[in-house]
Amino acid sequence: MHVLPTLQTSRLLLLPLSLADAGAIQQRFPHWEVVRYLNDRVPWPYPEDGALSFLRDVALPAMARGEEWHWTLRLLDRPEDVIGSISLMDQVDNNRGFWLSPPWQGQGLMSEACEVIDAYWFHTLGRALMRVPKAAPNEGSRRISERGGMRLVSSQEGSFVSGKFSCDLWEITQEQWLKHRGTV
Repeated sequence: MHVLPTLQTSRLLLLPLSLADAGAIQQRFPHWEVVRYLNDRVPWPYPEDGALSFLRDVALPAMARGEEWHWTLRLLDRPEDVIGSISLMDQVDNNRGFWLSPPWQGQGLMSEACEVIDAYWFHTLGRALMRVPKAAPNEGSRRISERGGMRLVSSQEGSFVSGKFSCDLWEITQEQWLKHRGTV
C-alpha cells in the first residue's frame, strides 16, 4: 500500500483520510448544500453512520488497494477541524471529486486544494489524463474546472441526489495541465 503524504497549500492542510475522521465528516457532510450535486449513490437523507460506513467499507479499502486517494481538508490555522474532503479515483471518466462545508465555500479554498491534488495525479501518480464528471447546474464546481484549465468534452443525463439533469464531463491532459501552469 502506498502511504499518502500530507499536502499543504498557502491556507490548507490536506491530511490522508483515516477512520478517526468519521465523526467530523458526519458533522460537516450531510447538508443539502454539500450533497445536492453529488451522484445519487450518496444516500439521502444521510444515515447516522454514513461517514463511518463510507470510510470503513468504501474509501479506506480502495486506498489500501491503491485505487483511490483521499484527503481531508483543514485550515492551516485550525488543523484539528475537518472542513471538507478531496479524492482521486482510478476510474474511467471519474478521477477527482470533492466536497466543502458551506461556511468555507466561495473563498477559493477548493481551487487551492485542486492545484496540489492535480499535481499529485499528474506528477506522483504519473497519469496522462484527468476526467471529472459534474452536475451541470453546479456552477462553483464548473468554475473550478475552468480555472484549472479543463475543457468540457461531453454531456449526458445523470442522476444526482437532487434529481436528474445533465452531467458534464471535463478533462485535461498532463500536457495541457503543464501548459496551463506555465511549466511547458
